[in-house]
Amino acid sequence: MSTFICPCGSGKDFADCCEQIIQGTRSAAAPEELMRARYAAYATGAIDFILDSTHPDERANCDRKEVQIWSEQSTWKGLEIINTEKGGPNDDEGTVEFIARYNSRNVEMEHHEISIFKRLGGKWFFYDGKIIGPKPFVRTTPKVGPNDPCPCGSGKKYKKCCGK
Repeated sequence: MSTFICPCGSGKDFADCCEQIIQGTRSAAAPEELMRARYAAYATGAIDFILDSTHPDERANCDRKEVQIWSEQSTWKGLEIINTEKGGPNDDEGTVEFIARYNSRNVEMEHHEISIFKRLGGKWFFYDGKIIGPKPFVRTTPKVGPNDPCPCGSGKKYKKCCGK
């Protein structure tokens, strides 16, 4: 049994949290719990669990080598659960929106996704995910044209002042 804080962000010891699910001594009770265990599996290099917890209909879409490279070449910084929907005891499907933070090649990264989980034979599996991209830039001030007065207040046209 391991004695370090679980990477999933629960604050619990890994042995009392995701390790049990990753090692198969208990099943995830809900999609969020499986999402946390999958994140912990990426952080601890438990590639078999990542593949095995993928829905059987979707496993052909998993590239073991790519999963392993992403797991091993990243420093996992934290998991933030944004939202969960369904996935209760009477549901066969549920979603988890999350942000996984990691460092890859000395660059801080965020993986924002809405994951779909499906129950099969009483057990939860990751089914598919939709990547959420960054929000588009929304200009809050009017665009300055080249012949408009410069917003710096110089009295010159923008193209002859700050627009150079």
